Amino acid sequence: MKLLYSILLTISALTGCTKKQAGNGPVPMTQKDTTAKVANDSLNYLALGDSYTIGEAVLNSDSYPFQLKEALNRQKYKFATPTVIATTGWTTDNLINAIAQNNGVQGKTYDMVTLLIGVNDQFQGLSQDNYKIKFQQVLNTAMQFAGGNKTHVFVLSIPDYGVTPFARGDGARIGPLIDQFNAINNSISLASGVNYLDITGISRQAATDSILIAPDGLHPSGNMYMLWVQQLVPLVEAKIKVN
Repeated sequence: MKLLYSILLTISALTGCTKKQAGNGPVPMTQKDTTAKVANDSLNYLALGDSYTIGEAVLNSDSYPFQLKEALNRQKYKFATPTVIATTGWTTDNLINAIAQNNGVQGKTYDMVTLLIGVNDQFQGLSQDNYKIKFQQVLNTAMQFAGGNKTHVFVLSIPDYGVTPFARGDGARIGPLIDQFNAINNSISLASGVNYLDITGISRQAATDSILIAPDGLHPSGNMYMLWVQQLVPLVEAKIKVN
């Protein structure tokens, strides 16, 4: 993720830097031939999200988009450096607005798109009804960036920060709320025909394994992101065929 808007006010030293943003709105999707191979000379990858995507409190190279790119390239792929549209504290609305305000990727398509968004909607007390509407909107945009090929879009579930020191023992309240938001993004993702990876269970391992938490006591460490990537790689390999 990286997480929470309020963290920017209370933990200013941990504020994540803004990555490149993009502009594109949702349009009707047309499913492409999912068996077609893509050229492997230089694949491009777009990562959409918040602090969990930029890798708050860890090195850029330890964030999951960069680890994913490196892991795939150790196989048979040739992905370029990821384009990351994410900032710590972003809600789903913030992500949508950032995409709309930036012309840098308008009209572009990507061989792979990942999306992880929603923790700040929960943290800021925004309604689940709003999240349903806005998650569908940003997912439509992700599919647009993938050129209409839904099988090249990969949604990750929201991690459970309730198990981290930042939560200060409030996990019993936070965990079920995260599950409710994940039920929304899971349902919409499956109905839309994109790929969905549940990494929430992995995030909860941090309750008993501190090595999975970054030095800020809130965000995932590079070790946790590596566990996500280990699950993502075979999923990507099954869906993105290269020449």
